[in-house]
Amino acid sequence: MRAAGRFLKGHWQLFCLTLAIAILWQTPALVPLRILTVFLHELSHAAATLLTGGDVVSLTIDPNEGGRVVSRGGSRFLTLTAGYTGSLLIGSALFVIALRTDWDRRVLAVFGAITLTVATFYARDVFALGFTLATGALMLAASRYLSLNINDMILRVIAVSSMIYAPLDIWDDTIARSYLRSDARMMAEEFGGATMLWGGIWLAISLGVIWLTLRHGLGRTSNIPLRSPVRILR
Repeated sequence: MRAAGRFLKGHWQLFCLTLAIAILWQTPALVPLRILTVFLHELSHAAATLLTGGDVVSLTIDPNEGGRVVSRGGSRFLTLTAGYTGSLLIGSALFVIALRTDWDRRVLAVFGAITLTVATFYARDVFALGFTLATGALMLAASRYLSLNINDMILRVIAVSSMIYAPLDIWDDTIARSYLRSDARMMAEEFGGATMLWGGIWLAISLGVIWLTLRHGLGRTSNIPLRSPVRILR
């Protein structure tokens, strides 16, 4: 009981944040955040395509929380795998950075710059262009004008949302509704196996990544100081 109490005391802010996101996840209040997680999914497809020598023709996201990347070349296996696993790894990296470093402003600025680059070169429809331009601009503005603690909280919100989204979306798209035209369905068609098999593999990977992230990322405390330390000048 004492260990649980110490753990809760050291991480109560993160616990409350995760609980709030989980409770509000299906509400209209978090639609922009859900669309951002879809963007991370599609961004991961695009990044894997480019890193394996392919070309990205377009990246699309829509207000109904759908998305698609049209590409040429690259490793089909890695680009299909990258959607769920890549977005989760982005979330895990942001989580560790937010909790264990003071790089929050720089990372959010880089994130904003990447988002604006995607908007410039790959967004082809009005909604995707507007969303990525607005999101990238807001990230850059936050990194420039808001405090380190607020930047830290922004990264935590994005990270926790991505870590919640990945296993739930894998379960919903590839196991609970295996008939959907999902990444796992295309993996089964092109490389063999069943849709649920690929979904199960990705689900196990996602849960393992989340466990490792929490185990090595939390530390003794993850709470953001509510007040700045008082400095005495002599």
